[in-house]
Formats: sequence, C-alpha cells, structure tokens
Amino acid sequence: MPTATDRRQWFRALPPLADTDAAAIERFLDAAWAEGGLAQATLAAYRSDLQGLARWLSREARPGLPQARREDLFAYLAVRAGLGYRARSTARLLSCLHAFFAQALRRGERHDDPTALLQAPNLPRLLPKALSEAQVAALLEAPQLATPAGLRDRAMLELMYAAGLRVSELVGLPGTAVNLRQGVLRVVGKGGRERLVPLGEESRHWLERYLRDARPALLRGARQPAASVGLFVEPGGGTPSRQAFWALVKRYAQAAGIDPARVSPHGLRHSFATHLLNHGADLRALQMLLGHSALSTTQIYTLVARDRLRNLHARHHPRG
Repeated sequence: MPTATDRRQWFRALPPLADTDAAAIERFLDAAWAEGGLAQATLAAYRSDLQGLARWLSREARPGLPQARREDLFAYLAVRAGLGYRARSTARLLSCLHAFFAQALRRGERHDDPTALLQAPNLPRLLPKALSEAQVAALLEAPQLATPAGLRDRAMLELMYAAGLRVSELVGLPGTAVNLRQGVLRVVGKGGRERLVPLGEESRHWLERYLRDARPALLRGARQPAASVGLFVEPGGGTPSRQAFWALVKRYAQAAGIDPARVSPHGLRHSFATHLLNHGADLRALQMLLGHSALSTTQIYTLVARDRLRNLHARHHPRG
C-alpha cells in the first residue's frame, strides 16, 4: 500500500509547472477569492491540487490544464487512486475542478465541462473526537511557565479551548484581535466572516500574563514593530505555523499522559463545542461561536454530547 512518503515523492518527481498553466491557476484563484471569499487555506489547497494535475498532464504529454479533456481527468483520478489518496482529498480535488471549469465556461474560454460526469466519492460521517474535561485540564496545564515560550503556549491552548478557534484562526490572529477590557476576541474565519467570541476568565488571565510577561521577551530583537506582528509570536518576531502548533499540542498531550494520537488542535475545538452542549448551551449560540455558516454543520455535535442529551431526556420527558 503506498504511503504518504510515496505520494510526496511522486509529486516532487513531476515536471515543473508551465507558465500558461500557472497563469490560469492564479487567474482562477484570484476570482475565487474575490467572488467567494475563500479562506487562504482553501486557496492554498486548490493551488496545490491544480498544480499537481497540470504537472501530471505535462508529463503525460496531454493538453494543458485549461484544455484538459474528460478522459484526462479520469486518467489522473485513476493514478491518484493507485497512490492511495484518501476519499476526502479526492472530494476536495473534484470540488476544485468543478469550480475551475465552471469559471472557464463563464468566461467563454471553454464550451464544455469535462467534470460533468465526475462525482465526488461518498464520505463517511466522521464524529468529532472530543477530550474529557479532565483531559483538557491536564493538557492546558502541561506547558512549563518558566519560559516565555511556555507561557505563550499556555495562553494559546487556553484561548483555543475557550473560544473554539480553528488552528488557522489562532495562529493568524493579529495583535489587535483581543480586547481584554471588554473580554472579547475578534476572529475572521472562513469566507472572511467575522465574529466576536467571549474570552472567559481563565483565557483572559493567561492572555494578560502572556502579553505582559512573555510577548515583549519573545519580540526582543525583532526588526518589525510589535504592532505589525501577530498576537502570538516566535522568538524574534515570527508567527507560529499551523504545523508548529500541531507539534506542540502533541508534545503537551504526551506530557499530560494523553495518547497523542487522540489529540489534535481541531480536537480542542471539538472539545469546546461538546463541553458547551453538555453544560446546556443552545445550538444556535454554538453555531455563532464556532463561526459555522449553516446550522447543519453544528448539529453534528449533538451526536457526541450524549451525556447532556440523556440528562435532558430524563429530566423533561414524562416517562424519562
């Protein structure tokens, strides 16, 4: 069975991207951002998907990306299936291709849609993996507070759990995002949608300590002014990446005695939602806090907040 390393090596071995394909991809992404307000992470994923297809078409001496035929796309999907790409990755690729060629039709650059018969695979409904409240408490207490980086990590973990942030939202927070006096956080989420999230006493306390004691120390020697960098910083003024935050969550999970395989940054967001529901939060309010555009996305948490639902049934049903 091919591994992720095999897939990376296959991708790296493809020929360079042709200039015409690169221009077509950037034109599509610019329009997708302007019209749909897609998040930067989605745009980056679409760019990678389209570049992979374009480079493969070039290697196989097939038409360039804007002229790709249905049989070319079927052949590429077959290659990806042989390399063991997951169904979710293929579904994202197909979504990207549908949008790319739909835009080409609107522009009059094509008169047919080669994706017309391509259907996304059926995806299993994945339930969020939430930690228990005791496990979350142990994870939050794992960072060593004797160093500025440890204090920063504690503030990041506390804020992610208190506000239910996506990891991209957390590491991308500007320095002006937090208002400690009012106790709220301004978050720009998917599609550029903005929301205000209450901080809570604990996260507010750790943010105050971080901003007072750790951030100035981490920014010491930085070339750019403090106001121009993100809320959370690396030594010297850089911004922690999503991958770096993922690694530190795994490290602190191990230190807290939690199986690292069960913990991820997104798991803290799931835990935030599940614990709120277990303590009686309204689903509509949770939708606003999570920044979901549709309530149906939030409703999946009702499947994991079982304890709360059982208690509600027992307390309010006449035969409970």
